[in-house]
Amino acid sequence: MQFSFKNRLAFNYLISTALIMAALFVAIYFTVRYSVYSDLNKDLNREIEKHLSEIRPSNNISQWINVYEWQEKEHKEISIDPVFVQIYNPQRISVEKSPNLKFDSLILNTSLKGTAYINTYLNRQAIRQVQVPILYNHEIKGYLLIAMTLEEEQVVLNNLLNVLSLSYLVLLVSLFFITRFIAGKSIRPIAQITETTSIISRENLQLRITLPPRRDELYTLSQTINKLLDRIENAVIREKQFTSDASHELRTPLAVIKGTLEVLIRKPREKKEYENKINFCITEVDRLNNLVDQLLLLARFENQTQNIKNENIYLNALILDCLSRYSQMIRDKNLKIQSNFDKDYFICSDNYLVFVIFTNILSNAIKYSHNFGEISVSLYEADYKIVCTVSDNGIGISKEDLEKIFNPFYRSAQSGDHDIKGTGIGLSIVKRLCDLLKFEINITSDIAKGTTFRLYMNNTPAK
Repeated sequence: MQFSFKNRLAFNYLISTALIMAALFVAIYFTVRYSVYSDLNKDLNREIEKHLSEIRPSNNISQWINVYEWQEKEHKEISIDPVFVQIYNPQRISVEKSPNLKFDSLILNTSLKGTAYINTYLNRQAIRQVQVPILYNHEIKGYLLIAMTLEEEQVVLNNLLNVLSLSYLVLLVSLFFITRFIAGKSIRPIAQITETTSIISRENLQLRITLPPRRDELYTLSQTINKLLDRIENAVIREKQFTSDASHELRTPLAVIKGTLEVLIRKPREKKEYENKINFCITEVDRLNNLVDQLLLLARFENQTQNIKNENIYLNALILDCLSRYSQMIRDKNLKIQSNFDKDYFICSDNYLVFVIFTNILSNAIKYSHNFGEISVSLYEADYKIVCTVSDNGIGISKEDLEKIFNPFYRSAQSGDHDIKGTGIGLSIVKRLCDLLKFEINITSDIAKGTTFRLYMNNTPAK
């Protein structure tokens, strides 16, 4: 059977409280019981002293007995606090007993050593009995048994036991419902949290949980859930924006290709015109193919957190390989490349992912540089990290655009003004891969003066 959290909380609290109460009630019962028996034992001890003081030592046990003692009133009564006395010889034969015993006898147990107290019954009446050996010349000459009624004390103890048992049950039941009520009030904010989160969907992600007035654990829980909802909302917004931008970027070259081909089939044209239009379509297909490749690459690493291949990477050679890939673009723009490597630098990371990072950074530097411009690539060590800087003196990026430059499909106004082709995905890929590889990246830029990328990599080559 499944219990609600409120009932489980009340039940768990009830168990711990029940154990404490049980220990307390048992302690109360046995304390009272000990006190009752102690008082009764004191009365028995007084009787023992009284009877032993009247004994006159002799080899004949019968001469020890004071006949007048048995005639006392307390030895005759059997209804009001009677005292029962009986003497046995070593052969366990009764030699004398008080008149109130009549045809009954107190039970002798020779296995008991010294003075012994026991609870027993006399004619179905509960009694407290003490047994004392009678010594003469260090020899046991007999046994003195004295008993008192235990009826009233038993009634007191039984009543106490019944009261404690009943109180225990009543307190436990009452405590359960009280605890359940208090637990219900305590977890009410959790019910409100559950109610609020249950109605939050993709369409109303702006809803948030009302924070409790007290800054306790529930306040922290609500605040944490609200922060989670903030991240989810931002992720959904980015996803919607990404989907919208991606569909737009994919539709544009397709629409251009379709329009160009439709124009070509309307009427016969010259061979040169066909060649120009076909080459234009090929250019758009290449652009579309590059966009798809970048989208697939971005999607591939969007949620990747592992499966990174660690290997020694020779950064000097990797950067030169990236530059050689764009050698034609560098020649077309008559760019001057300066590489400042004062020694060989190695890191331990994923070679392919690092190559993609440098490829995108260097391609951006080349793309946004003016003709006859200059690009500087440097490697050096700082604060136990290897730092790579890529600087150009191109069109630059405004401060407003720097905050958005890593968003997918975002392109600065300067790139649009200069009619520079691009998709706006490259730096998004760079940022994602830097986060994946634990690299740090920052950009500084000034309009019409150029841009500098700084990449900080851990200086930990593989062994």
